[in-house]
Amino acid sequence: MKIGLIGCGRMGGALIGGIAKSDITTHKDIVVFDLHAESVETLTQSIGVSAAENNTDLTTKSDTILLAVKPQYVATVLEEIAPAITPNHLIISIAAGVTLKKMESCCPEGTRIIRAMPNTPAMIGYGATGIAAGQNATSNDLEIARKMMESVGLVVETNESQLDAVTGLSGSGPAYVYTMIKALCDQGEKEGLVKNDALQLATRTVMGAAHMLEQTEKPPQELIDQVSSPGGTTLAGLAVLAELGFEDNVAQCVHAATERSREIAAES
Repeated sequence: MKIGLIGCGRMGGALIGGIAKSDITTHKDIVVFDLHAESVETLTQSIGVSAAENNTDLTTKSDTILLAVKPQYVATVLEEIAPAITPNHLIISIAAGVTLKKMESCCPEGTRIIRAMPNTPAMIGYGATGIAAGQNATSNDLEIARKMMESVGLVVETNESQLDAVTGLSGSGPAYVYTMIKALCDQGEKEGLVKNDALQLATRTVMGAAHMLEQTEKPPQELIDQVSSPGGTTLAGLAVLAELGFEDNVAQCVHAATERSREIAAES
């Protein structure tokens, strides 16, 4: 498989780095391009991929194109490479809010396109990504997209309308978790802990809880019950969370981010 990356920013670089380490293709069959020459040079030197002269050159040298540019540039790039797109091309876009219909309108009729919504932990191999197929994409195309995104983490297949919820939950979710870790750390420091110790304890607590949930495959409530002894410290803390509407607040965060994703899609 010959893979081309358009957009060599942090997310694009992380994805192509994961792909290069997998068995999907070889380094020599990956080509990249970005208007920022330094970003291209970083990937060619760190991963060993080759650089294209421009977006059109990249298109002619690839059969699968990973489009990792900012949403406002997607249409421009697709219109630029449209004359070079053939029926053999598969385009996978990670641009938030740019619909399949919008992208298909910029390409030759019948162009196969898949949308993917990864999140920033993909940069360290712990990503969570939703993928959705356009009207011309095949089951084989979905499998290709799945393998590419699995090189940097977990993948779930959705329909396009569900990608907004993916954005609100896992796309924006890391920021919610970082906010919680910050709050745990800040209050731990106020309670007498050294700042760095509080940060390490908070971070490891969140990591450990997530890994335990994943490895035991038990429902969250069951694990909550396991750590909550009658009259104990955990129940005292949980009572405050309930009083302050913690779960409702988190739910509203996901809802607000999801709604904003829908608005962005409508605006495009």
